[in-house]
Order: sequence, then C-alpha cells, then structure tokens
Amino acid sequence: MITIIAAAAENNALGKDNDLVWHLPDDFKRFKELTSDHHIIMGRKTFESLPKVLPNRTHIIITRREDYKAVGNCIVVHSLETALKAAQSDPQPFIIGGGEIYRLAIGVADKIELTRVHTTVEADTFFPEIDPKKWELIAKEHHRADDRHKYSFSYLTYLKRK
Repeated sequence: MITIIAAAAENNALGKDNDLVWHLPDDFKRFKELTSDHHIIMGRKTFESLPKVLPNRTHIIITRREDYKAVGNCIVVHSLETALKAAQSDPQPFIIGGGEIYRLAIGVADKIELTRVHTTVEADTFFPEIDPKKWELIAKEHHRADDRHKYSFSYLTYLKRK
C-alpha cells in the first residue's frame, strides 16, 4: 500500500523556499504516528529541509546527484522506481514530498493522507490535483483553528478507485 502523505492549502500550496508555510503541531504529531516504523520516500530538497533524520523511519532520498551522500538511516536512489524497490519490505511506505516527487508518485500510489489546510498562501511548490474519477474520499476529520493552530484544517483520506 503505497501512501502519499502531505499537507496542502486550498490552492494546493505545499511550501515556499523549501519550507512549510504554516506550523500545525497536531499535523506533525499525526505524521509521526502514521510514518513511524515505515520507509519514507522523499526528494533531496525535502530531505535537506528536515531539521534532522527522523527517528524510527528509514529515509529513502531520490536525487539526480550521482555523488549525493546522506548520514543516518538513509538510502540514496535516483528514481521513484528504485525507491519503491528499496522499500518493498515495508507493507506501507510513505511518499512525503516534495512537489515533483508527489507528481511522480500520484500515478502509482494506492492511498493519499492529505491534511487540507483551510487557507490560500503564496508558494513555489504545489501538490498535484486529486482527480475524483481516480480517487475516492473515504474519511474526513475537521479541526478548528486554535491558539496552537493558526488555520483550521481537515485530515482527508483517499483510496485509489479500482
């Protein structure tokens, strides 16, 4: 079960200047709960935007740089196909970004765990459109803005239609 996990604004904005444009502690907590003990597949820029190698996860980094090295629990590959092969022992590897990797992965993924942030922001990286003919929304959980969350948001779970 290849799962894409992302947080995107109403305009599908993911981030700007290789950083997130919001801070949602509950979403970080959910990301950790869902991805712990799994392989997480990402592009090099996403990996480099992380504050550190995330514990309890195997990082698979996709890069065009042939000489790229990463320390910690990391595997460096040069294509999504190779990344998925490297994660084949995991029953649910997660694709965690960025925009280019999401565009490549949406065609092969089985599930999308999307946090829809209820705002529109300026960005330079975007999540691909989710085609309702190809994806079925199976779960939705709304969260209001509060003193820890500037924006309201919803957890949306999609499964690929057969």
